[in-house]
Amino acid sequence: MLNLPFELLLAFRYLRPRRTFVSIVTLISVVGVSLGVAVLIVVISVMSGFDHDLREKILGFSPHITVVQEDPTTQMSTTMADYPSVMQKVSLNPNVLSASPFIAGPILLETEPGTNYPALQDAPMLRGMDPEDDGTVKMLKNGLEGDFDLGGRGILVGVDFADHMNLKVGDHVSLFSVVEIKKIQAALKSKSDYAALPDDYEVRGIFNTGYYDYDSRVVITSLDNAQDLFDLNDVVHGLFLTLKDPYAASLVAGQLEKKLGGLFNVSTWMQANSSMLTAVAVEKNVMFYLLFFIVLVAALCILSAQITFVIQKTREIGMLKALGASSWQISGIFLVQSALIGVIGVACGLGLGLLAVTYRNGFLHFLRSVTGLEIFPASVYGFGELPALVTPWDVAFICLASFFICLLGGVLPAWRAGRLKPVQALRYE
Repeated sequence: MLNLPFELLLAFRYLRPRRTFVSIVTLISVVGVSLGVAVLIVVISVMSGFDHDLREKILGFSPHITVVQEDPTTQMSTTMADYPSVMQKVSLNPNVLSASPFIAGPILLETEPGTNYPALQDAPMLRGMDPEDDGTVKMLKNGLEGDFDLGGRGILVGVDFADHMNLKVGDHVSLFSVVEIKKIQAALKSKSDYAALPDDYEVRGIFNTGYYDYDSRVVITSLDNAQDLFDLNDVVHGLFLTLKDPYAASLVAGQLEKKLGGLFNVSTWMQANSSMLTAVAVEKNVMFYLLFFIVLVAALCILSAQITFVIQKTREIGMLKALGASSWQISGIFLVQSALIGVIGVACGLGLGLLAVTYRNGFLHFLRSVTGLEIFPASVYGFGELPALVTPWDVAFICLASFFICLLGGVLPAWRAGRLKPVQALRYE
């Protein structure tokens, strides 16, 4: 300790007054920096977790690329009759892992009435898929209650949809397609007799993807059943493609558009979910800039504390100058003080932030059990648990930027102390 430069020794000495272990002003500055760093780490980690988990859910359930056929006259999407040949063309691309036909559209679903509750109705989105080729099979089987069985009149429903409709494995439901509803409307307008009987289906399984939009709004059945419901015979709505690298979707989409020609529209998962992904990215940046003001406030606390120190130590500064200390050495005392406050505050904030991220869901569950309030509802945010992803680059940037701001907080007082003249400092002492 005796071999340390006197600037560092005095900086430690000023941070620890004689009567107390640490100066109360110094403690307030350290707490401010710690809270600012901790809050930034928690918020940025949660936003990064949102972005990461959202992409994982989208990539696990949604196709990487969707190919649909367009009417050359109206430029509107139409059915695809010769889909086997289109599948063969797109499968030649080396980046395409699999291609499968699909049918998707809204339906009217009605449950069977129970002894204590009436029949319930809802209008989910039906997806007809090929169980052998579709890339979402693996994700649907994870956490599946029941069997992945789409044979006969079998369907799969999401866990949130099942809870909302009081459905369980083995229940039967009635399905009306848009085609049948249009036939009923046409019959009413023409005043003709038309009786539409709904198709009876059995709930074979309940899937849980962990993403509320899918688990609450999607019903899955086989491709044959979907073709019957929408009266499509042997045509489909389009193709779902799974890629080896989902983030190369834009490049592959451009290649497929050139190969297939102008009669087909090729869209990527990024385009389909662009508004959601952009919103998360923008919100992350906005939250970072807003919460960084907490660190700026802590830096102002350091500035105020250092100005107070300089005023209080004017006599000592004059004596040091008279004994031969240079302006840089005097300024170094207060810069080292600011640096020490920054290092301690950033280190405490880092530990507190990582601790909060680690036990975030346990804390939310505790608050829910105590207050009865669901602070993070899945119906709003789309996730059953609060996601988080600690990115080393984000943490390093937060810590370094916070330390730099703290150091800047001591520049003005240090510069003022270094400019003091010995005569001026000692004149009124």
